[in-house]
Amino acid sequence: MAAIHAPVAFLTALKRGWRGLCPRCSEGALFGGFLKMRSHCPACDLVFEPYRADDAPAYFTILAVGHIIVPLVLVLERYGNQPPLWFHALLWLPLSVLLALLLLPRIKGALIALLWVHRMAAPKPSTDGPDLSS
Repeated sequence: MAAIHAPVAFLTALKRGWRGLCPRCSEGALFGGFLKMRSHCPACDLVFEPYRADDAPAYFTILAVGHIIVPLVLVLERYGNQPPLWFHALLWLPLSVLLALLLLPRIKGALIALLWVHRMAAPKPSTDGPDLSS
């Protein structure tokens, strides 16, 4: 017998996804690994497979990291007496990678929660094959 779950508010689901938790119950983990999405929630059995984030989390992560790092680079360049290029590389490359690794699973979780809240599941593939009629 399926359990009845109360509706979840938009921001609540996004916060749960950001934390890597099931957007419906917030008890089960959304990921089985660093970015590997589970097939379903172990607590409430919500099926996650139809809610595929694909490449969107990577694009949003790059956008966020760029909007954080680039202004900091410009501020350092302007007020830091123009440090040498090796200093920029030593500072900004590891910081960019760490920030991307920190944000990527959180953005992916929030995006999966967003898809779930709006019931935007990926279409099921057709079993009939492609339509070749002209």
